[in-house]
Amino acid sequence: MATRKSNRSLWIMLALIVLIVLVILLLPSCGNRQAKKAAPDATTLVEVGEEAPDFTVEMFDGSRITLSDLRGKVVLLNFWATWCPPCREELTHVQKEIIDRFAGRPFLFLPVSRGEQRDAVAAFREKTGYTFAMGLDPSRTIYDRYASNFIPRNFLIGTDGKVLLATVGFDEQEFEELIAAIERALPPRDTN
Repeated sequence: MATRKSNRSLWIMLALIVLIVLVILLLPSCGNRQAKKAAPDATTLVEVGEEAPDFTVEMFDGSRITLSDLRGKVVLLNFWATWCPPCREELTHVQKEIIDRFAGRPFLFLPVSRGEQRDAVAAFREKTGYTFAMGLDPSRTIYDRYASNFIPRNFLIGTDGKVLLATVGFDEQEFEELIAAIERALPPRDTN
C-alpha cells in the first residue's frame, strides 16, 4: 500500500512538472529572445518609417491621452503586462534610465498594459511602488493596431508621428540602444 501511494505521488509530481514546463514554453506572447528572433517581422504590424496608428488610451488615473495630440514630442510607446517577466524587468529600468533622464525635454514615456483589467494594474503598482503614468488596454484594441504577438514591445515615435524604432523583448544592450535612439530623436539640450 505504501509503495502504491508513493508511486501515485511520484506520478502526480511528474505530471505537475510537465504541466509547468508546457505552460512556460507555451506562454503566449511574453517576449523571449528565441520567439523574438523567430518571427518579429510577422508579428509587428507597424514598421519603421510608417505613421504610428492613432489611438486614445485611458490612463490609470482616469485621464485620457490621444497619440496625435502628442505631435511635436518624442513618444516611447511601451506595451507590457504584469505577468510578463521580461516586461517587469524592463520596467525596473524605466524611471531612472528613461523618465528621469529625459525629464524637461519634449518626450513622453507611454506604457500601456496589454489585455489586463484596472485592478490587476492597481495591484501591480501597489506591489512595485511605481507611480509613473500607465495606460490601460484591457481589450487589446491599441496593441492589436501595432502587433499581433509578443511583449514587451516598444515603438519609438518621432515628433512627426512616424515610427523611428520598434523593439520586441528585453535585454540590456537593446535597452541601451533604445535610450540612444531617444537621445538622437530629441532636439539638443538647451545649454543656456
